[in-house]
Amino acid sequence: MPWLVVVLVLAMLSGCATSRYQHKHDFTPPNKAELAALQEPIPSAEPKSVLGNPASYVVLGQRYEVMQEAYPFTQEGIASWYGMKFHGHQTSNGEIYDVYAFTAAHKTLPLPSYVRVTRLDTGASVVVRVNDRGPFHADRIIDLSYAAAVRLNMHEQGTALVRVEVLKPPKPHSERWLQVAALGDQNAAQRLQQRLQQLLQQRWPVIVSQHQRVSQPTLHRVRIGPVKEGEELAQLQQLLRKENIDAILLAGHQ
Repeated sequence: MPWLVVVLVLAMLSGCATSRYQHKHDFTPPNKAELAALQEPIPSAEPKSVLGNPASYVVLGQRYEVMQEAYPFTQEGIASWYGMKFHGHQTSNGEIYDVYAFTAAHKTLPLPSYVRVTRLDTGASVVVRVNDRGPFHADRIIDLSYAAAVRLNMHEQGTALVRVEVLKPPKPHSERWLQVAALGDQNAAQRLQQRLQQLLQQRWPVIVSQHQRVSQPTLHRVRIGPVKEGEELAQLQQLLRKENIDAILLAGHQ
């Protein structure tokens, strides 16, 4: 990780530690009438964030080892929440904190991760996406957004005893990509892209990606996808053959 990124990460983490709990400067967000209707996030497979995932970091003299894998992981302890003082500011992974989004801060889980937080006394639960570091209090294990705290009905008391369970994202359906051409002429690649978009009637995305080579011209790859394996992929291949368009079947990643 470049040194500048490391400095930024540690600055974000340190900022969370030194300012988050100065509640005299904070205040409760205005309640939204539609807060109860807000949708919790659906767990999905995401790459680790560039920011917020050092192998380890030090805050207030204590070193924390960031987990390489989130699942399986459970933890019980005290949850707290953080509010409007941080609304609109960057989280540890560089995203913007929104008190009305279902997010959370954790000391060691990979960013992002999805967890279910359940109050041990009432059984109320909420699914949140972990995108921040903290809380840096020895007796607290997770810091929730305001929306998540309201969902657990702990926004007035400030803390609650909870269980944190990492959720394993469902495996996406198997997808494939088809490469139609790899051209040195960018304009030609874009013309082919437009032709394919008209032919496919926007049913599948058609993209042009650049592949830079050392001491060689840049290639502009024209690809279709992602396309679900099975009947959908077979239909696309049949359509391309009908138009005398050769295509190479690629693996699941673009």
